[in-house]
Amino acid sequence: MSFSDYWQQLEWQQLQQGIYEASSRDVERALGSNKLTLENFAALLSPAADSYLPQMAERAASLTRQRFGKTIQFYLPLYLSNLCANDCSYCGFSMSNRLKRRTLTPEEIERECLAIKQMGFDSVLLVTGEHEAKVGMNYFHSVLPIIKRHFNYLMMEVQPLAQEEYRELVSLGLDAVMVYQETYHQPTYASHHLRGKKQDFHWRLQTPDRLARAGVDKIGLGALIGLDDWRTDSLFVAHHLRYLEQNYWQSRYSISFPRLRPCAGNTRQQGLMRDRELVQLISAYRLLSPQVELSLSTREPAWLRDKLIPLGITSMSAGSSTSPGGYATATEALEQFSIDDNRSPSEVQAMIQAQGFEVVWKDWERSYSG
Repeated sequence: MSFSDYWQQLEWQQLQQGIYEASSRDVERALGSNKLTLENFAALLSPAADSYLPQMAERAASLTRQRFGKTIQFYLPLYLSNLCANDCSYCGFSMSNRLKRRTLTPEEIERECLAIKQMGFDSVLLVTGEHEAKVGMNYFHSVLPIIKRHFNYLMMEVQPLAQEEYRELVSLGLDAVMVYQETYHQPTYASHHLRGKKQDFHWRLQTPDRLARAGVDKIGLGALIGLDDWRTDSLFVAHHLRYLEQNYWQSRYSISFPRLRPCAGNTRQQGLMRDRELVQLISAYRLLSPQVELSLSTREPAWLRDKLIPLGITSMSAGSSTSPGGYATATEALEQFSIDDNRSPSEVQAMIQAQGFEVVWKDWERSYSG
């Protein structure tokens, strides 16, 4: 049994219809519940919930303070390579983009780590394109020990791997893996993934199962907002989260909600989800799961990130570069996407502290886990 089997039992159109037909009474019933069902969650995603946004936001903020206090975790993406063997319509790393490619050497990685450490970070997200031949297990074996010497908490966002491969990386210090399904609507998924192993919808869908069985501490989920109907994709993310929490309680979970950004080969501007709807989605996720971590990247503009801090967000990146080698040296290599909050980590930290929150630079100390 995997989530792929669970997914086979779900009907996209039926779930979508349930969202759009939800009434004010359904929303009020959801807001009156102490433990939300997935049907309650669908009502909170509905257009009918828009007029209840102040109540949703207030309750989301309260639940977040109860579970996480007034803290925001900081992390930084460390891009190791922009090589990719996939052709995806929305990503700057896509193999069809004829731009400069780069994979960091151990010496370059060492310089990146020193530059990031100087900024104060102790949690990093390692990011690559998906290229098994040149940026696969051999590469990860060689670079993880270098990076682990500098940081306590290592996260990865790379191509999906086998369960035993994840177990090997955990032994080298890997703590968390982010693996976004992009969209849970299979025909739409096929239309955006044109070449490469990422075309295998179910291999990707089963990845969180493999991660949990391999003993990974934290697993990140999400859909790329803008590929299909955001409300329905978000309901599928909620089903995925609920399935994992029930079957693999030993792992922690986080959810991200990236909105499409302009990049090489794709100049579409975000706009398929309004800012108000992003607030609705964050609030709904918090009401569904008080313990799930909600992460916000520098894809979003500074003014909006500032306002979302008290709502339900628990982790943020700051001072990000989406290009390999972007911290230690200036680089002309291709960026994965353009960012919209260009403030330094210290500037974002000052903003967070001004709102009465504490910045946490370290996610978790592994020795506490025994």
